[in-house]
Amino acid sequence: MKENIALYNEDDMLLLSGIQHIDFCERQWALIHIEKQWLENVLTIEGQFLHEKTDNPDIVEKRKDLVIARAVPLVSYKLGLYGVADVIEFTKAGELDFSHISIQIPRRKGRWIPKIVEYKRGKPKNIDCDKVQVCAQSMCLEEMHNIHINEAEIFYGKIKHREKFILDENLRNHTKNLARKMHKLYETGLTPKAVYKAHCKSCSLINICIPKISGKNAINYLKREIKCENY
Repeated sequence: MKENIALYNEDDMLLLSGIQHIDFCERQWALIHIEKQWLENVLTIEGQFLHEKTDNPDIVEKRKDLVIARAVPLVSYKLGLYGVADVIEFTKAGELDFSHISIQIPRRKGRWIPKIVEYKRGKPKNIDCDKVQVCAQSMCLEEMHNIHINEAEIFYGKIKHREKFILDENLRNHTKNLARKMHKLYETGLTPKAVYKAHCKSCSLINICIPKISGKNAINYLKREIKCENY
């Protein structure tokens, strides 16, 4: 594997969790990470309950040839991101040379192959916003240990099932592009204009974003709303 090259310094680092936000909506990302605005809704609260166990770094499980670590800090100076992995599962490597895909664990013998497992409250989406978050986490882990990670998993609470996926070049390139976009937007300090879409209804920031007004002429919109109420 090629030697790591740092592209960002400590002052440049952005929250890794934001890569999911920017893939979902650039305006949502800017409202949270530039304007520092956040509102809770039922979806974010349910997500917090789901993460209660995974966010406890003191919990480490051992099941035969599997070690489970929780709330593991991550960083990538290539992506300029830092964050925490919900769960990393380490599978005992065999006797062959697995040094390019495995690491050593303190107080554990041999080498172990890591895999990121992210926990989400909902169900699989038709966009890649969940996958890019896990891909970014995996790329952080790769950079930290100079290894290659082939796959990752997402557990969805609504269907109580894990979805396994390959960290292919298309997903990796998409993740890199999103990370660059985050840094570019952060440098400008400007929040993109709203574009109302179907997924806006489930966004916890809809009452701050007000996409139906922000993306249109506010006066005409209010006139229509008042007219409907009077009718």
